[in-house]
Amino acid sequence: MPRYAFAMRLLLVEDDPMIGEAVRDLLRAEGYAVDWANDGDMADAALATQAYDLVLLDLGLPRRDGLAVLRDLRSRKDRTPVLIATARDGVAQRVQGLDAGADDYVLKPYDLEELLARIRALLRRAAGRAEPVYEHQGISVTPATREVLVQGRPVSLSAREWAVLEALIARPGTVLSRQQLEDKLYGWDGEISSNAVEVYVHGLRKKLGAHLVLNVRGLGYMVPR
Repeated sequence: MPRYAFAMRLLLVEDDPMIGEAVRDLLRAEGYAVDWANDGDMADAALATQAYDLVLLDLGLPRRDGLAVLRDLRSRKDRTPVLIATARDGVAQRVQGLDAGADDYVLKPYDLEELLARIRALLRRAAGRAEPVYEHQGISVTPATREVLVQGRPVSLSAREWAVLEALIARPGTVLSRQQLEDKLYGWDGEISSNAVEVYVHGLRKKLGAHLVLNVRGLGYMVPR
C-alpha cells in the first residue's frame, strides 16, 4: 500500500535552501501539508497566525534563533509538538532545546527514515494514541501502518482521500469544517479548488461506505465515535 502520512499541517523552519527544499518535498510526498519558514521572524509570524500539528525547528536561524522561537511559543502556553534539529555534535543545543520545551530532537544531516518516524511518533503522542486503530462497522483504519480494511479486505486510497480520512478519525465525534480540512491538506502555496474536500469525501464514501463520513449540515464532516 502507498505510504501516505497523517493528515497534518507542519511548519518547517530551516534557513538552508537546499535542505529546506529537500525536506519540504519529502514531507509533501508523504502527504503532509507543509509551510516553510526560512528565518526566526518568519517562523514567529507563522506560529502566531496558523495552527500547526507539529513544528520541525532548526535552532541555528538568521534574524532570530530557534531557541527564542521555541521559548516564545511555550510562553504563550502553546503545546504544539516541536521537533528540534541539531548537529551531531550539538549536545548542549539539544539539552537547551529540550529544557526550553521541545518534545524531541533529530540529528542533522537527517536520516530521512528516522525523521519521518520521529514525526509520526510525536503526532501519535499528541493525539494520545500509542497504538492508533480506529474501527467502525467493519472498517478498520491503522494510521501508523496506513492500512485501511473493509470487512477484512485492504482498500487503497489516494493521498488526499487518506489525508481527509485521518484528519477525521483522529477526532471521532468531532465536526471539522471544510476550511479546517483544507488547512490540513494544503500549505501556503497549495492550489485549492472550491470543491476539493467534497471530492475526497465522495471518494471515501464510495470506497468505504456512506455511513463512515457523515455530513453535519451547515457545519462540516465527522466520523462516528
